[in-house]
Amino acid sequence: MQFTDLPDLAVRSLGGAVLAANDESFAEKECLVRDPEPVYTPHDFGNKGQIYDGWETRRRREPGHDWALIRLGVPGLVHGVVVDTAFFKGNYPPEVSVEGCTLGGYPGPAELAEADWRELVPRSQASGHTKNHYKVDSPRHVTHVRLNMHPDGGIARLRVHGEPVPDPALFTRLPLDLAALVNGGGVVAASDSFYSRPWGAIMPGNASSQADGWETGRRRDDGNDWLTVKLAGRGVIAVAELDTTHLKFNAPGAAALRGFDAAAGADMDDESAWFDLLGRTRLQPDTPHRFAVEDARPATHVRLDIYPDGGMARLRLFGELTAEALRDIERRYLTLTSAT
Repeated sequence: MQFTDLPDLAVRSLGGAVLAANDESFAEKECLVRDPEPVYTPHDFGNKGQIYDGWETRRRREPGHDWALIRLGVPGLVHGVVVDTAFFKGNYPPEVSVEGCTLGGYPGPAELAEADWRELVPRSQASGHTKNHYKVDSPRHVTHVRLNMHPDGGIARLRVHGEPVPDPALFTRLPLDLAALVNGGGVVAASDSFYSRPWGAIMPGNASSQADGWETGRRRDDGNDWLTVKLAGRGVIAVAELDTTHLKFNAPGAAALRGFDAAAGADMDDESAWFDLLGRTRLQPDTPHRFAVEDARPATHVRLDIYPDGGMARLRLFGELTAEALRDIERRYLTLTSAT
């Protein structure tokens, strides 16, 4: 698996935000975490010059470098960073670096300035009009990142790919979506991701368009498409929500859910180890469907089968963690945060 197959923890739709930048004279810092790919219209000038879909600082005339502070939408372990300089050809930074820190609560820029920042991406060469990939090998739990341009220039997007590790403090006090990315869920496999990434189905909030979710290509065989979700922890699912909102002519005709419990010691490739949560059920286009799940067996993974293909705006699996799973999550979180 490439690190870019992991979700972007900084993206705006996940709750990421650019909290501060030392300069944004030409183009706004908020563009760094926008979902869509950058766009560009030549000779489209505003009061500050050519309009760019990205963050651009003035030409630096003094020593130093430019920086931006980004709050991750969900904290976690960073496995790689993409610094996208799309359309910045004569005004990109020749070098970049990225740092990370961990601060609980909701710190502002002044508090972040005093944080213990540690290197994620050392000062490295960058190219213009390019998606610059930097692999990160760090055990550090990260809540915020600082993007540095050496010395100045423009960057269209910052993608911070990694594994979500949220604070479990509220897990016992809120109804829990065991599949949600913000709660530590993740997609471990999918049959197809032609139109959009599978983890779009476990993003927070309601889908904003047909592109906001998971959608496969059209099948021309007798099979069906599927995705496998790793739950936030071992738990019992009570309600499943299969949401086809905005999918009007490309919704699946039907879907099914099966569970797998890794604690039982079976192999995920053993079909007999999977148990039904929701039998094959007809779906309607552009509709949020909710189904009660009667099987009270714990699961660690859930497979969504769609028939034969199509899209799923959101998959939500509401339930409760087992007491042991919650303790394991709490221990892991304390281990990762104390290591910082």
